[in-house]
Amino acid sequence: MSEMQVAALEATGSDFKTFHHTVIKRRELRADDVAIDIKYCGICHSDIAIVEGIDPVFKRPIVPGHEISGVVSAVGEKVTKYKVGDRVGVGCFIDSCGKCKYCLAGEEQFCEKGVISVFVGDDYDGRPTEGGYSQAIVVKERFVLAIPDKLDLAEASPLLCAGITTYNPLKRYGITTGSRVAIVGLGGLGHIATQFASKMGANVTVFGHSETKANEAKQFGASSYEILKTPEDFKRFDGQFDFLLSTVAVKLDWNAYLRLLDVKGIACSVGLPNEDQALNLQVMFDRQNTLTVSNVGGISLTQEMLNFAAEHEVHPKIEMIGIDDVPEAYERILNSDVHYRFVIDMSTLQ
Repeated sequence: MSEMQVAALEATGSDFKTFHHTVIKRRELRADDVAIDIKYCGICHSDIAIVEGIDPVFKRPIVPGHEISGVVSAVGEKVTKYKVGDRVGVGCFIDSCGKCKYCLAGEEQFCEKGVISVFVGDDYDGRPTEGGYSQAIVVKERFVLAIPDKLDLAEASPLLCAGITTYNPLKRYGITTGSRVAIVGLGGLGHIATQFASKMGANVTVFGHSETKANEAKQFGASSYEILKTPEDFKRFDGQFDFLLSTVAVKLDWNAYLRLLDVKGIACSVGLPNEDQALNLQVMFDRQNTLTVSNVGGISLTQEMLNFAAEHEVHPKIEMIGIDDVPEAYERILNSDVHYRFVIDMSTLQ
């Protein structure tokens, strides 16, 4: 591969949201590789969380981005699934051992050797991985996802993280026609989770904090949008749900939220707050409830999710930005000022 422009955090020790254009070189095409011209890359809150956790004086430029959509530009000689011109995506990880029990079960995210993230890390050869704020990328065929024609290429980008993050627990815990589902939060994750759950046939109630989102919640498929502030508010929904999905990265009063579940109901969090969570186990004991968390899904489940989104017209609501708007976008995400996911038009990176 030739050298290409990327938006990177340079080793300057300056503010973590200060991006610079620089140049990197991707690896040469291997027999099982797919080369992709990146058209769009979503911005995920975890991009910011990872960047914030890196030492201020970086050892190398950091190129974030793990919601990548684009078009195949070249394929290795052993590639059979893709051809030049195909619409494809790349998500959170780009390699795994392929041999352990988790990889064989299609759960590469739990690879015993260690899954290789799309950025901020090294691959098995010791080469740094760099993400999607870039003009192009080279990825093993096994980790490339087909984007159905019915999906808009830009809208597909957030599905590669936010989509699979919410689809995984809904599928795993058997959400189907008649399921009573509560979604906590109508943000970047919540608005997609609401669509998935409703398209699976569930009766969906969204619990939010802003009255202004009530109409949109119903447009996304919710039957009801509610705000919980007082003990009386929680009491109205006591025992009303089979499944509760928290999509917010803030500390919740789980003793109150768990009471919203019926007998054997399940609460799952995909939001990861930094604070410790308090819990009285007696609340769960009375109705034999389950409280759990969910990771992203493996490659096969991610492909299933994309196909489901295409078939059932699940559309992330995006705000398109240019590459030079990324620092401001990071600030707006931290201030919860995005409606609902930022997607970078990578043609603006020259």
